[in-house]
Amino acid sequence: MHQKSTLPTAEVTVLPLPPRVADRGEDRQSAAPIEPQISPLAEGAGSAETYQADRALHAMLARLTGGISPAALLLAYTDWLSHLASSPQRQIEIAQEALVDTKRFCEAAQRFVSPGQGPWSLIKPKPQDKRFGRPEWEHPPFNLMAQAFLLGEQWWHNATTGVRGVAKQNEAIVEFSVRQMLDVMSPSNFAATNPEVLRRTFESGGNNFVRGWQNFCSDWIRLASAGLGPVTTGDFVVGETVATSRGRVVFRNELIELIQYYPTTEKVHPEPVLIVPAWIMKYYILDLSPQNSLVKYLTGEGFTVFMISWRNPEAADRDIAFDDYRKLGVEAALDTIGSVVPGRQVHALGYCLGGTLLSISAATMARDGDNRLKSISLLAAQTDFTEAGELTLFINESQVAFLEDMMWEGGVLDTTQMAGAFQLLRSNDLIWSRLTRDYLMGERATPSDLMAWNADATRLPYRMHSEYLRKLFLNNDLAGGRYLVEGRPISLSDIHTPMFVVGTLRDHVAPWKSVYKIHYQVDADVTFVLASGGHNAGIVAPPGEPEHTYRIKTEVAHATYTGPDEWLKTVPPVEGSWWPEWTKWLSARSGEPSEPPRMGTEAAQAKNLPAAPGDYVRH
Repeated sequence: MHQKSTLPTAEVTVLPLPPRVADRGEDRQSAAPIEPQISPLAEGAGSAETYQADRALHAMLARLTGGISPAALLLAYTDWLSHLASSPQRQIEIAQEALVDTKRFCEAAQRFVSPGQGPWSLIKPKPQDKRFGRPEWEHPPFNLMAQAFLLGEQWWHNATTGVRGVAKQNEAIVEFSVRQMLDVMSPSNFAATNPEVLRRTFESGGNNFVRGWQNFCSDWIRLASAGLGPVTTGDFVVGETVATSRGRVVFRNELIELIQYYPTTEKVHPEPVLIVPAWIMKYYILDLSPQNSLVKYLTGEGFTVFMISWRNPEAADRDIAFDDYRKLGVEAALDTIGSVVPGRQVHALGYCLGGTLLSISAATMARDGDNRLKSISLLAAQTDFTEAGELTLFINESQVAFLEDMMWEGGVLDTTQMAGAFQLLRSNDLIWSRLTRDYLMGERATPSDLMAWNADATRLPYRMHSEYLRKLFLNNDLAGGRYLVEGRPISLSDIHTPMFVVGTLRDHVAPWKSVYKIHYQVDADVTFVLASGGHNAGIVAPPGEPEHTYRIKTEVAHATYTGPDEWLKTVPPVEGSWWPEWTKWLSARSGEPSEPPRMGTEAAQAKNLPAAPGDYVRH
């Protein structure tokens, strides 16, 4: 329970300590204490009962709206509609465009139904839109329906954008929400208007609907009984078919297990590699199957690899702070590595949010004169959040307050809530196409290791996620030099350690142009790689796998800045995986190979910690 002061006007809430490992019957000798903090949501006047009533109402609304703030949507639409209402010329342009599109469509449709006319197209889908790519969509009347839908989609995009005076974020919210509503009405989502579904129905005698109903019932039972999503894991089991690289947990506290992997070469580079994954995902995205495991590839190239495995928080962990992930995560891991390989600098790698945390840790270490990092590698990690893609649609004061109240009730951002936000960013691929395949076609996607990992979702603590949204997304404190660590500001410009930074071309979570901003934030040599693929597939890109390309260029510290568009034009693409480029870069900054270090410390061996993948990843 919260301890409340008796101040009459502004109450101060002391947050309880997170549960200790000892409370769960585990070892806690190496656990660093977490200091009580003043809740940022307790500021201001008003009684606690009023706050609780407000938050309870908002939490109830969040269950109905999927976590989207109705107030934020209302403000965005009010902004757009009020400016559109006072822009008669823009209204005329929108109306004229509708008339022109209607005329073009009617004329083209008339020619199309005439004898001897072949396939036609007034508008082509975007390259990433696969809904109408099959040959069946080229025949009437399905071609007409697809073309009408795409023209309507284009018209609504033009109608919701380009209205003078509308705030950029409000415009983006309106355009995004209208696009989501239109996606629901796509002819590909309905059996009667989808030629692929109709063909399958005739071929199977309707058995596709029987199988689709069975799939629906199976998914509904899983969702109702345990809150689980559709079956996607197949035969992929952690520790058996995924996350199988041999290693041992060499350190554990209440937030992490640190895994050290066994060497697979006779000699190894003296500088170990520490991997800091994001805690919005399980670590084994970088240790999937043996053929696409980055861990296996690194050990095969003669590197000693350490991996952080984050504990999946529960409601009782609501008050774990963002900085606790730095202290109990990165700092604790570096301290342990220093005990295993004393006096050795470390090659540190951060992926996604783990890369942001690593950047904060590196800037803190630079400020404090700590030189334990030999190099810094960031994979799809942002350090400036002003252009963080469509995720920023969910980030304004109204939306953040709404999310805080939703998390306040449960103590964590639940797996389904977080997964839903990411699915909305690619609703065609992750929602509607799956529903069509599973329930109308009566098929199931062939399970893959990446799908199994994606279904193995995690939670985020209430306080940590609130601080992340406010300090990094909403206020952009890290890029602005206002981010405080232990009460003192840090600056990315203090980082002089060589950096290897990877962005991916089709990343919807960390757009590559946002990742690219690291060039003018740090005072260091930056080797930047732009890989093909998206946030996950562009990173998990092992050598020998087809269709991978990348671009690479090194900019030395103090070099004249090159913008991302110019960089893209001048740097040629290279066929293949970027992994060999990275290990070559690491090797050039490493000493001569020598005998592998011991596995963990004597103290860790005495605690009888488990073998990899450990315990935390299983929960």
